[in-house]
Amino acid sequence: MRNSSKFLINKRMIILAVSGISLYLAISYLHISLWWILLAGIITGLIFGKVFCRWVCPMGLIMELLMGMSPEGKIKQMYMYHKVGCPIAWISGWLNKYSLFRIKLNDETCKSCGICDKKCYIVTMEPKQFSLYKSGLSKPGDSYTCSKCLLCVESCPNGSLKYKVNT
Repeated sequence: MRNSSKFLINKRMIILAVSGISLYLAISYLHISLWWILLAGIITGLIFGKVFCRWVCPMGLIMELLMGMSPEGKIKQMYMYHKVGCPIAWISGWLNKYSLFRIKLNDETCKSCGICDKKCYIVTMEPKQFSLYKSGLSKPGDSYTCSKCLLCVESCPNGSLKYKVNT
């Protein structure tokens, strides 16, 4: 299971490109109403949290490609884009706290190495407010701005972070 999760996370940009282009074509050529897209974004937000921006959205694909051209400001740009976003981002971001799937830490296996925090763009921008492993700070995965890129999960050398059903 762990290897399949890492495989999907490593292929996120390909998944975003395929799904983003497919969604764009569906909207453009099949004349799918944006209301249906909004409904799909709400449903995915309820189940997975704010995944739409980083895994499906055509605009998210364009933004990531453009931001990738300026690596020095990429973290700040990603943070601001996924914080402001669009109506789907607003709704699914709010649903991060209530979604079925969440980023969970296994305290027993966590070595507090901090690699996950270094990979998380939210923690990078607001380290005094957020941490994936430090107690007393808010968890970025529950934050409105977390767009579930899952780099934190991928980077954990112990497998202490999982994206799974909230129990």
